[in-house]
Amino acid sequence: MNTNQNKAVEFEDLGIKEYQPAWDYQEQLMKNIIDTKIKNRDLPAEQHSITPNHLLFVEHPHVYTLGKSGHEENMLAGIDKLKEIEATFVKVNRGGDITYHGYGQVVGYPILDLENFFTDIHLYMRNLEEVIIRTIAEYGIKGERSPGETGVWLDVGKPYARKMCAMGVKASRWVTLHGFALNVNTDMRYFEYIIPCGIKDKQVTSLKRELERELTPEEMEELKAKIRKHFADVFQSELIYK
Repeated sequence: MNTNQNKAVEFEDLGIKEYQPAWDYQEQLMKNIIDTKIKNRDLPAEQHSITPNHLLFVEHPHVYTLGKSGHEENMLAGIDKLKEIEATFVKVNRGGDITYHGYGQVVGYPILDLENFFTDIHLYMRNLEEVIIRTIAEYGIKGERSPGETGVWLDVGKPYARKMCAMGVKASRWVTLHGFALNVNTDMRYFEYIIPCGIKDKQVTSLKRELERELTPEEMEELKAKIRKHFADVFQSELIYK
């Protein structure tokens, strides 16, 4: 356990950014943290450098991503259809199956050294879910966990259960990568070209669909502020704005 825990989290909103450059940026931040941890191993505790933590927000142009344990048959659109709908397809090194990212989504990538918090991936995932559950509760929406199915769901156990927020995470040396995708003003037609997360009998939804109205740009910024607040509360951290 890190005896020099740092619970400050540097926040950065990347705006609209293609998936691959955002992924590369995440991996560089992760590498920097891991490099620091490796150097610390050869030093006495009093000389250890603190490891930073990061939280990135981003909005991706249309892209489908497939986790390393996923199944390509859950991608229903071929190359021609992807071109037609102006979407790309990327294989990634996170857990989970296939998911969609696109305009109108709030995508959050926490790159945390969990030794600054707790060394428990299961708890980390439940905490991420809790952040979103608390956030959408402010809009009168009851988010829930679905046993064995990561993410935030509505009406769990009912025939019309649906997922509002997908999650996929990788960790190396207790440093996290990837994160969550909350559907807000998302064009839900893009989910018709995949079997989301490989789950055939469940639907997906968005804040727009549940509220029956689109969030304005100002309301989108307010939503992001709510996510940041709940993230800081749940992880007992302080967000530092870059």
